[in-house]
Amino acid sequence: MLKYLKGYRWADMRQMRANSRAPLHRSDVRMDGKRCVITGATSGVGWEAAKALAAHGALLVLINRSREKSEQACAALREAYGAKCSYRLADFSDLSQVRAVAEALARESQPIDVLVNNVGMHSTRLTRTAEGRETVFCVNHLASFALTWKLLDAMRRSAPSRILQVNSQGHRFGGLDVNDLDWRRRHYTGLRGYGAAKTAQLLTVWKFAELLEGSGVTILAMHPGAVKSSIGSNNGPLYRWYKDKILSRTLSDPAIAGQAIHYLATAPELAETSGLYFNLTHPERPAPHALDREVGEAVWNESLRLTGLA
Repeated sequence: MLKYLKGYRWADMRQMRANSRAPLHRSDVRMDGKRCVITGATSGVGWEAAKALAAHGALLVLINRSREKSEQACAALREAYGAKCSYRLADFSDLSQVRAVAEALARESQPIDVLVNNVGMHSTRLTRTAEGRETVFCVNHLASFALTWKLLDAMRRSAPSRILQVNSQGHRFGGLDVNDLDWRRRHYTGLRGYGAAKTAQLLTVWKFAELLEGSGVTILAMHPGAVKSSIGSNNGPLYRWYKDKILSRTLSDPAIAGQAIHYLATAPELAETSGLYFNLTHPERPAPHALDREVGEAVWNESLRLTGLA
């Protein structure tokens, strides 16, 4: 971890601390008629985002693994907010399912005004998908990369539109090695695996922003705050005990993440802001290793190859 601190500036570290304590910026902008696609929206940050957007009139498309939970989520949103809500199913550890749901959405004539890539996971042990990808890297980065890439034309047609990547301060853990993305030559730890995936996502955000310049489509990354969520529930009993009995006591209500996502999705002052990282609603300089454009170019090319989009 110490090697990742070398490139930090004291001003950046002070800003990080200040941002974590600063009150949220808020938006009262309505989203009537705006169609929002949200991944991982049955609990935690994704669920709070869905509620915040629905409360402001958005039309919702949820992408989740579970049909039962998706039906329950849409029913709850309809009852509470009168929301128009539909869902699509995809397991984000299976890139073929992600590509298929993206292609289906892209073929529809309806606009996509906001895309919230929220789905994510944390694993304390190394696992791999059926395609041989390290699972956390696949779910947290490759899947959102593939979905975003496949929906770019639809979002250009809907411009002005916004893409939000729910990232994490966990990117500061590092762990990214472009020559060993699947952890076949290194010792895996949960924090480094999570950090690698979130770093890769940030490195491609800068590239997406360049690609979309002048299109009316913007892309931002954001840390949703240290909030309670179901992330990590796939881990063993010891981790779940630690999270439930100790870690959760330090975490905030995830509603703040939903409010922040609504702000980033609607605030007029951010209409032309793209390629930035936010701590909730405050712009922040990410870790130095997440700004390395040479590494970012390599990650971009590998992401295209590994998702079958090259």
